[in-house]
Parts: sequence; structure tokens; C-alpha cells
Amino acid sequence: MPVHPVSLEETVAIDVARALEEDVGAGDLTAALVPAGKRARARLITRVDAVLCGTAWFDRTVKSLDISASIRWNFADGDAVSAGSALCEAVGEARSLLTAERTALNFVQLLSAVATRTREFVKLVQGTRAKIVDTRKTIPGLRLAEKYAVRVGGGTNHRIGLFDGILLKENHLAAAGGVRPAVEAALRAARPGTLLQVEVESIAQLRQAIDAGARLILLDNFTPEGMREAVAVTGDRAELEASGGVDERNVRAIAETGVHRISIGSLTKDVKAIDLSLRFLSDTP
Repeated sequence: MPVHPVSLEETVAIDVARALEEDVGAGDLTAALVPAGKRARARLITRVDAVLCGTAWFDRTVKSLDISASIRWNFADGDAVSAGSALCEAVGEARSLLTAERTALNFVQLLSAVATRTREFVKLVQGTRAKIVDTRKTIPGLRLAEKYAVRVGGGTNHRIGLFDGILLKENHLAAAGGVRPAVEAALRAARPGTLLQVEVESIAQLRQAIDAGARLILLDNFTPEGMREAVAVTGDRAELEASGGVDERNVRAIAETGVHRISIGSLTKDVKAIDLSLRFLSDTP
């Protein structure tokens, strides 16, 4: 079984080591053409407005190849940055900066995109009690990084994986014989403090889940009218999460039904990387 990192620093180290192995392998054949020992200065620029995220991954990538490199950031993770802004400057061995460039950019472009999209959804539900929540629909191998980016954007993390929470979905309910048997079995088996959530597709199933003791319930593809009815039926007996078909056009209406959480797979699944550029400067440090 995989060992899950216990800290952000460990997550960054694992991600960067894997990415550099993938990209560099036995060595960068092109960067080797640059004279050894030559120093260079490079500036990271964003071509679009965004929420910055991934600075630790950028730093780790550069310093993994040149421990003596220096990086000065003008912004921090979570800052809103405008198109044309110089995000940071890096000084180090030219060969190392050239080798690090693509991997370092890949991390910041991806994670900033996740943080930016999350921030957009968070702003759309301001003034309601709804939290924007992520899912397990992440890029394989980068789940913890993407979930970090969701937090940077103001969102909330759902369970990290299958190991730290129980979510009873349609197939689980069918295999267990229905909502009540499944919830009751899960409550008996779960360790204290384990997240337990059940997915329901109707008000009838919602009532069954509440009566069985579920305190976190996922409303799967409910209409806004159905969500409002679910909120009224539930009262304060459980927390409700809306899921399915959520986008920028309908998230506000969903939030205004009174649900507590709105989960959005596209935060981490349908990501378009932001446009960044690492430009080498003519002045040699």
C-alpha cells in the first residue's frame, strides 16, 4: 500500500522528485551544451490574471538541481496577480535553471489554475453558508498538491482518499440492501471521528439516511427545488452537500437553496493551466 505524505514539505519533495525523474532521467542533453559554471538570472511572468499557487514546488524544483540558487518571490500563494506581473526572479547556474524550467512551470501553472478556479466559485457563493468542496477527481499522483491549491483558493477539502472517509454511493447502497442497512453497518464499523457520508437520490432516501443516523448527506443531481425541500426536511439534523452538474451559471442558485456544501469535480479535473513564462535576462549575475 502507498505511504501518504504527512506534511506539505514531504508532499512537495515527493512530487518534485517524481517529476524530475520523469523529465530529466539520466540528464538534460540540451542544457549540457551551455558552458558549465555559467550563471543566469530568470524572471517568472504571468500572462493572465490569476491566484498564485505552487511556489514551494517551484523552489524545490530549482534547488533540487542547484542548491545554491536563490529565488525571490514578489507574491505569495493565495495572492491575486495581474497579467504582466513579475512573480519571482531566480538566480543560479544556467544549466540548472534551463533543466528546471519546464517542471517548475508545470507545477505553478497547474496549481495556480486550480486555486484561481476555486476562488471564482468561492466568490460566486459569498453571502451564503455554502462551502465550495473538492472531490477525488484529481490528476493521478498530484491529489495532495491539487487539494492544497483548492485550500489556497478558499475552498474546502473533502476526504483525501478512500482511506480517510466513508462515502456510501448508489452501488454501495445496492450491495448492502438499501440506505438504512448500509448506514447502520458503516456506523458500526467506522472508527470514531471518521467522515461518514451517504449519497441519496430522493427525499425518501434522505429521510431513511437521517433516520439511520447519517449526519453528512450528499444530494446527487437534485434540482434546486429538490434541494430546498431537502433543506426543509433535514433542518439541523444533518449537513447537506449538493453535487452533480455544478458550474458558474448555477452555483449561486444552488447555494441559495440553503445547502451547506457544494462539491465540484471540475476544480481539479477540468483544469486549464494558466499561461506563465520564464524569461532569461541579459544581465549576468
